[in-house]
Amino acid sequence: MTAANPMARMPGNAPSETLGDQPPRYPPARAREGSAGATPAGGPLGIICGAGTVPFAVADAVAQRGRPVVLFALRGWADTAAIKAYPHHWIALGQFGRICRLARHEGCREMVFVGGLVRPSIWQLRLDWGTLMQMPLIVRSFRGGDDHLLSGVGRLFENGGFRVIGAHEVAPEITAPVGALGRFRPNAVVEDDIGHGFTLLAAMSAFDVGQAAVIAGHRVLAVEAAEGTDAMLDRVAAMREAGRIALASGIGVLVKAPKRRQDRRFDLPSIGADTVTRAARAGLAGIAVVAGATIVAEPQRLVEAADGAGLFVVGRPDPEKPA
Repeated sequence: MTAANPMARMPGNAPSETLGDQPPRYPPARAREGSAGATPAGGPLGIICGAGTVPFAVADAVAQRGRPVVLFALRGWADTAAIKAYPHHWIALGQFGRICRLARHEGCREMVFVGGLVRPSIWQLRLDWGTLMQMPLIVRSFRGGDDHLLSGVGRLFENGGFRVIGAHEVAPEITAPVGALGRFRPNAVVEDDIGHGFTLLAAMSAFDVGQAAVIAGHRVLAVEAAEGTDAMLDRVAAMREAGRIALASGIGVLVKAPKRRQDRRFDLPSIGADTVTRAARAGLAGIAVVAGATIVAEPQRLVEAADGAGLFVVGRPDPEKPA
């Protein structure tokens, strides 16, 4: 799950269900698979969703393919208004046992993690009995970077009998394509910065740091760490205003890429219209991402924002994808 665009408020009136609140929305998997018009293998897709619009874009794309979805909304992060349009249950961070019970009750065998979430402290988790039974694995997972933690969460669900898959696998249309997304394209100077940025991110992957950097004139202006892409871009804008960056506006690029050998079922890089707005405010020429491995939230809004600001947004071929 990506840490971009977390929601600040806690939903005080989010409903709290028990298994007795409602029957399963879909017939048992065995009955579905042997019937006409059967649901695709795996039954309903469970989507554990954090903040932002991406979880709903994934849900819509999957539903359009004819597969039911059930959203497991993280309390304090998922959009309380948007979630009402989908079959859903509210859950708190740390309620692994509850998620498993609800998912089995709904007939979900496959799970997707998507949406904004700030890494919690282990002491912030609301532990239920199912989580307490897995504490050794959870403690080990917290001893590392975000990718290490999320891979540990994946193993937790796999041990519970679920198949964990990536959002890009079930909804590839939400990822960036190869080429320009709007009217503008990078020039030769910026292309050099893009290549430099991708090389930098690949080199940092071993440290499980961040997925983004700002490069201008072959100089590294900023590297994303725990603050996230938005805060990094705001930092670049502040440095320009303070005179710490002498380069003219319209020079420089935001580069985003997944970490090398990252478990891509979790925390793929994402961009949206707000990313474009912040990149423009930071005085950049555009944004470059890895095609097929970067989630594009509300692509039409993103293209309109990029064209309006005169910025390019381009997808580059995935270096880890076989040619």
